Amino acid sequence: MPTKPETRADAPALVDVRDLSVHFELRGGTLARLFGRDTGTIKAVDGVDLRLRPGEVVGLVGESGSGKSTLGRALLGLVPATSGSIHLRDQNLAEMSRRQLRAIRRVVQMVFQDPNAALNPSMTIEEAVGDALRVHGMKSATERRAGVVQALERVGLSPVELFLNKYPRDLSGGQKQRVVLARAIVLNPTLLVADEPVSMLDMSVRAKILQLMLDLKHDLELTYVYITHDLATAKYFCDRVAIMYLGRIVEIGPTEEIFAQPRHPYTKALLAAIPEPDPDKMVPRDLPRGEIPDAAQPPLGCAFHPRCPEAVSGCGWESRDLRTLVEEHWLRADAAYDEERRVIGDLDHLDTPSTTATLGVGGSAQVRAILDRMRTEDVDEPLWSGVTAVEDSGSGVTVHFEPAPPPPLRRAGGVEVACVLYPDEGRPDA
Repeated sequence: MPTKPETRADAPALVDVRDLSVHFELRGGTLARLFGRDTGTIKAVDGVDLRLRPGEVVGLVGESGSGKSTLGRALLGLVPATSGSIHLRDQNLAEMSRRQLRAIRRVVQMVFQDPNAALNPSMTIEEAVGDALRVHGMKSATERRAGVVQALERVGLSPVELFLNKYPRDLSGGQKQRVVLARAIVLNPTLLVADEPVSMLDMSVRAKILQLMLDLKHDLELTYVYITHDLATAKYFCDRVAIMYLGRIVEIGPTEEIFAQPRHPYTKALLAAIPEPDPDKMVPRDLPRGEIPDAAQPPLGCAFHPRCPEAVSGCGWESRDLRTLVEEHWLRADAAYDEERRVIGDLDHLDTPSTTATLGVGGSAQVRAILDRMRTEDVDEPLWSGVTAVEDSGSGVTVHFEPAPPPPLRRAGGVEVACVLYPDEGRPDA
């Protein structure tokens, strides 16, 4: 596997991201658009802080929908920031126009996941790699060819003469990804955002491409943002890893410490899901329950709390969690569904996120009896620890939950973790 060069821990930041948010407005059908009604907002990136030092490889790791690719694209201005700042040295990319961002892209480039989609099938390799030089003002054909030849040699496509006049269809997957890397470095950038750069490649060539990227990092003094869902490549390629969930960084720190001592329950779940190649070795799988929540209406408090096996009272329990619990209760074989449904009534109103939840149309005493039965069924259910009061409300009851904001990143040993299980040791400016 690749070996990582050392990165100076005391180096000043090359990129400083502060409280960055990228939201996408959802629109409904024709009538909703006609009357200008929004149907929600997807918080793809929601309040992210991230600093990159020169020569560092920072990995953004998470499931699909975690916001890692959107964060990477925001660093290049490919998606506009809703709020926050992205400082590259002393320039705020979040406030730049498209014209200004074009000049910045000589410094910041992206390596896309699928080389088949990233390369124009009607362009030769020379044209594909040299097009960026033409766009950025290197008009001499001789200069462009010299730059293309140098870039192709750097990525190991030699003798170069065999590749200049070929088309993407004439190359293997690994060769096409080398062309994509050549196109990214031909302008001599400082920062490369690599979005799943080896996920489309055969296992036999992944390590070679990763080693090539590290060689380019050393030779060209590059800094990488490495976006991946593959923990194995992140472990061997990255200096630091940032674990993302529903638009937020939930844990960030040195790669070795993240893997040796994960703090956040979501990080632990990701590591527990790694396949064990030895069929005789039993590995405990304490995987999170349920599905990833809707990014248009993320959970209150900690976004991971509905799935978290270590959730406690201060995690941000809410009305939707109570609906899920009632429905799970009704799925049990001994549940008196018809009778209880008449007492509790419709649950659809609980889908509006709230720290209060009103249940019942058949009398408060009967509703309380059902809630008590549910508590008895699962005394370890963490939701009950977040209940602060249960009050009679007409023919039902109102359940009050302890309000909780999303937890900020807190220092825990050598990492930072967004979890209420860890006391706040103060967050250094690093």
